[in-house]
Amino acid sequence: MKVHNTLSRRLEEFQPLGDPVRMYVCGVTPYDENHIGHAMSYIVFDVLRRYLEYRGYRLHHVQNFTDIDDRIIARAAHLGVSTDELAQRFIDRYFEDMDALHVLQAHGYPRATQEVPAMIEMIGGLLERGYAYAVGGDVYYRVGRKAGYGKLSNRKLEDMVAGARVEPSERQRRHPLVFGWPILWRVLVRRDLR
Repeated sequence: MKVHNTLSRRLEEFQPLGDPVRMYVCGVTPYDENHIGHAMSYIVFDVLRRYLEYRGYRLHHVQNFTDIDDRIIARAAHLGVSTDELAQRFIDRYFEDMDALHVLQAHGYPRATQEVPAMIEMIGGLLERGYAYAVGGDVYYRVGRKAGYGKLSNRKLEDMVAGARVEPSERQRRHPLVFGWPILWRVLVRRDLR
């Protein structure tokens, strides 16, 4: 089986890094109903998983739920429910929809809120080493500090456009291409970073 290697930009023979083959799939942010884009993505990964298993590979498939972010907080507040209740409602709907499409369930579904201690430790390490900085309770990653940043997307740092997906804030102006963890830091951690 040949797969497209985003780093080399070539079709290459699939060579597993170990046994079992590990497959990580980015999951939904459960704040609203699923849509056709979700279905397409998870059907594609389902086909890949089934094919690898058909070929005799043992597979460990993990897919996360980003169960806390600005959209979840805003929607929960608007509906007068907790963020946990809202996220669980749409996680349940995700499983109903994927079951209706006969998409195999992953072997594990970690949630962002379950990984907060590890995130805090990781972000703290980035701050200590100067790869991130704190402003007004938010933490931003300095993309320019990472050698080869953008190589998987085959993009140069100077060619990237700030605000293409999310409008950059005034706090990000140290470098227009930083990205931040404001919700993790401000809502879940609530630490004073000076």
